[in-house]
Amino acid sequence: MLKKVAAINDLSGIGKCSLSAALPILSALKVQCCPLPTAILSSQTGFDEYTFLDLTNEMEKYYTTWKNLNLNIDTICSGFLGSINQIDIVSNFINSNPNAFIIVDPVLGDNGLLYPIFNKKTCEKMKELVRHSDLITPNITEACLLLNKKYKDDFSEKEVINIAKELSHLGPNKVIITGIIKNNKIYNLSYDKEKNKSFTYGLPYNKCSYSGTGDIFVSIVCGLITNNYDLDFAVKTASDFIYKCVSFTSKYENDRNQGVMFEMFLNDLTSIDKISNF
Repeated sequence: MLKKVAAINDLSGIGKCSLSAALPILSALKVQCCPLPTAILSSQTGFDEYTFLDLTNEMEKYYTTWKNLNLNIDTICSGFLGSINQIDIVSNFINSNPNAFIIVDPVLGDNGLLYPIFNKKTCEKMKELVRHSDLITPNITEACLLLNKKYKDDFSEKEVINIAKELSHLGPNKVIITGIIKNNKIYNLSYDKEKNKSFTYGLPYNKCSYSGTGDIFVSIVCGLITNNYDLDFAVKTASDFIYKCVSFTSKYENDRNQGVMFEMFLNDLTSIDKISNF
C-alpha cells in the first residue's frame, strides 16, 4: 500500500506553493498526499490581488473525520500556519497520531526578520509545536527565532552546525537548516542527533528567487523520508531538484510569484531507484 502523508498547509489557485506544490511532488514520489488545508486563496499572497478563506474553524472537524474513518497516517508535515489557534489544532492532531513521523516547517520569517503577521508569542507557540516533531526544516532566520539568537548573514559552517544541534535539543532528532547563502553558493545543512552527524550540501547561487521553492524542498524531503530514504540523500535530491527547476525557469521572463516550472522535471522524482513501497 502507498504510505500516506497528511500535508497541512494553505491552497492557492495561482502560484505553485504550499499544497499546490505538495500534491504533485508527493504523488511523483509515490506517496499519497492527504491535504489538510488551513486556508484557500485564489492566488498566493505575493500577487497584487487575492481572496482568502480561513479554514481554522473546519480543521479540527476535518481531521476528526479522518480519525472516525480509521485513516492511518504515516507522516504529518505542517507548513505555514496563520495563527496561534492553527498551531494548537496541529499540535492536537499530532497527539492523536502517536505513530506518525512528524515534520514541521516552522514558517516564521526570512532575511533576518519575523514576518509582519507574527509576533514573539507566535514564536513561543511554534517552539511548542517543534517539540512534537521528529524533523524540522527552518531557514537560518527561523532557526535564530526559535532559539532567541541574534541573526547575522555570515554564520560559519561550524556555527550553523551548533545551531542545528541546539534546535535538536528542543525535541526533533533531525534538523535541516535551509537557504544558507555564502561565497556565491546556497547551502542546506542537515543534522542527525541520533548519529551525531551533519551534512552540508551547496550549489551555485544564481540570485534568482521564486515563490514555493521551500515548499517543494520540504515536500521532496517528506516523500523520501516517508519512503525510508536517509536524510543526506533526501537533502541532496531536494537541493538538486530545486537548482534544476530554478535554472530552467530563470531562462523565461516569468513572474516570480508564479513559482518554478517543476512540472518539467517530475520524472526525475518518479524515476528514483527503488522508490516503490510494494
